[in-house]
Amino acid sequence: MTSTPPTGACERRGPLRAGDRVQLTDAKGRHHTIILEPGKIFHTHRGQFSHDDILGGDEGTVVRNTAGYEYLVLRPLLSDYVMSMPRGAAVIYPKDSGQIIQMADIYPGARVVEAGVGSGALTMSLLRAVGDNGSLTSIERREDFADIARANVENHFGGEHPAWDLLVGDFAERVSEVAAEAPVDRIVLDMLAPWENIEAAANALAPGGVLLAYVATTTQLSRLAEDLREHGGYTEPQAWESMVRTWHLEGLAVRPDHRMIGHTGFLLSARRMAPGVQAPLRKRRPAKGSYPTEAEWTPEDLGERAVSDKKVRRVRRDVTATRASEEQE
Repeated sequence: MTSTPPTGACERRGPLRAGDRVQLTDAKGRHHTIILEPGKIFHTHRGQFSHDDILGGDEGTVVRNTAGYEYLVLRPLLSDYVMSMPRGAAVIYPKDSGQIIQMADIYPGARVVEAGVGSGALTMSLLRAVGDNGSLTSIERREDFADIARANVENHFGGEHPAWDLLVGDFAERVSEVAAEAPVDRIVLDMLAPWENIEAAANALAPGGVLLAYVATTTQLSRLAEDLREHGGYTEPQAWESMVRTWHLEGLAVRPDHRMIGHTGFLLSARRMAPGVQAPLRKRRPAKGSYPTEAEWTPEDLGERAVSDKKVRRVRRDVTATRASEEQE
């Protein structure tokens, strides 16, 4: 665990300063994200302006370039950053991150473990929720994904976060090390086969603690729910998904947009029973289906697009280089 307080993204009030990340929005709603530097020029094929025109000013102002085009100037929200940051693995969308924070009851000071860090999108929301006095341990099997996540998180917070510890390795092994210090309040799993870690999560969770899993398909959802019931150390699992539909707002033309954020994943939660206590059996329990028990699941099995090693290497190189250059400045 680090002791360096986070900076940068946490200092959100006051005039715009050198090193601040700023989002520029043009009249058509297109976004450009820049990091303010004295004397630097922002330019497109439609003109240019100096960063000095923004530095020292307030958010919510408008800057005009040499061709007369105007840009709205604001610090980006976390959701803006998540959707535009470099990524190796797919990110958990802000709509799902918000549901995870609320439904897993992530609170300031909580002791939380997440597994399957990906590109660090959920990690940032969890760190916001637990605060500097909480604890978030992120466990990632792939070292290259861990490097991308670390760079994205530190780019957002402007440095190391005092509540964060990033571990590389197998969840079952690593979570037992974390729980050896003190029981865990919340566990969030984003992995292909979360049912493989039900017992490890049960051993780490404090009685009443919440286990929440993010899965992409109904086959994963069904397998996880049935295995949680068979384990007996959790309350009856609850599952749901959320979809977001934006609206077109212009005069009297108020209608749903043609596009929406539909299915991204399912969320399933259950709470840890006290040691040695079995959850009451359901009065009507459906017959358990047939599931593969030996074969290892892959992203291709679930219809996900595989991320090439070449792309991961490129993103890892670019995002860590960006972080290194910011530290030098």
